[in-house]
Amino acid sequence: MSAWRDRLPAYAGFGAVLSAAGLPIYIYAPKYYADTYGVSLTALGAILFGLRLFDVVQDPVLGWISERLTKGKAAIISAVSLLLALSMIGLFAVPPPINPAIWFAITITGLFSAFSFLTINFYAQGVMKAGPAGQVRLAAWRETGALLGVCIAAVAPTILMDLSDDPFGVFAYGFAAATLAATLFIWPEWTGRSTAAPAQIREIIADPSTRRLLILALVNATPLAVSSTLFLFFVEARLDAAGWEGPLLVLFFLAAALSAPLWSAAATRWGEKRVLLVAMVLAIIAFGFAASLGAGDAGLFAVICVVSGATIGADLTLLPAMFARRMAQVSPNGGQGFGLWSLVSKFTLAFAAVLLLPLLERAGFSAGEASQPASALATLTLLYAVLPIMLKVAAIALLASTDLETTDD
Repeated sequence: MSAWRDRLPAYAGFGAVLSAAGLPIYIYAPKYYADTYGVSLTALGAILFGLRLFDVVQDPVLGWISERLTKGKAAIISAVSLLLALSMIGLFAVPPPINPAIWFAITITGLFSAFSFLTINFYAQGVMKAGPAGQVRLAAWRETGALLGVCIAAVAPTILMDLSDDPFGVFAYGFAAATLAATLFIWPEWTGRSTAAPAQIREIIADPSTRRLLILALVNATPLAVSSTLFLFFVEARLDAAGWEGPLLVLFFLAAALSAPLWSAAATRWGEKRVLLVAMVLAIIAFGFAASLGAGDAGLFAVICVVSGATIGADLTLLPAMFARRMAQVSPNGGQGFGLWSLVSKFTLAFAAVLLLPLLERAGFSAGEASQPASALATLTLLYAVLPIMLKVAAIALLASTDLETTDD
């Protein structure tokens, strides 16, 4: 069937907006508040971790609500999209009227609470729309759009620095406009829930295949969270390539976006497990080369960004599709299941923020300084490149021992 007739571009567009509000903000917001308002990295890490602790309660509740939304579903989701847009404006376009750390906590809580609610409903709607058989096709559109959204959000502030005195403010208002457009485009898709009874969290967790996929997602996504949290610091301090952060980020996520349809096609031919294992091995090789880089190696790092970005395309396309296919069988409404999936995904970012930023600061790293002590640079390399290798090895072991056939029962 035609992709336009199935309205798959609407999923790509909304995925782009959500992704622009997710990972790039974790990359930019801590550095922005550290450089602009002098908020310590330890304080920022503590705030982000506290938000993730809040998600432990919030995301399952949002999943419960999602499974029971019927009348007025489109209007409610659109109202939450407005909250997402206003929170972004508050985070970047409004000078903190109170203590910057408190303002950061308030605005990013609003941003990520809206992000959670929208993400859960977005993925749950995909479960109901595509069913078990259509998840890889839907995921290819959704995740390609999401990765293109990340690309735009990653490069926009850098480009705007040459065009405006307030690049992050302009970015925030541009994001709000894009959110409005994507919300209107996807409005007809917000149909009621499945006729199946809402699932209970204990029933979802009791399913062995679901548990295995959630654990695999947790371990496999953490390297991306680690590298994303430290990316700007690594490029600026370790590679001594200030000004190249934006282009390199775009290269990374563009490689991910362009590779997503290829990984999807490869998985259709050779199976998700085999293709994911190949992608994980490539990621280990890329991080291994990154560990050897130093000042002046921005060109070599660009090659690494292409390879590692391409492997992320596999992670972000195939794992959600596998989980959605399982949810179509275990929890057809999808809300509770993707509440757990959202929690796992964000926990990895919280882990990175609360553990890595304080460790980096204790090693003598000072954000925004032109010169960093050798111990800080060594710690930065260890955290950015070596830690993800260890995590990827663990993810390979988990995937190799997982019988994916059971997810199709």
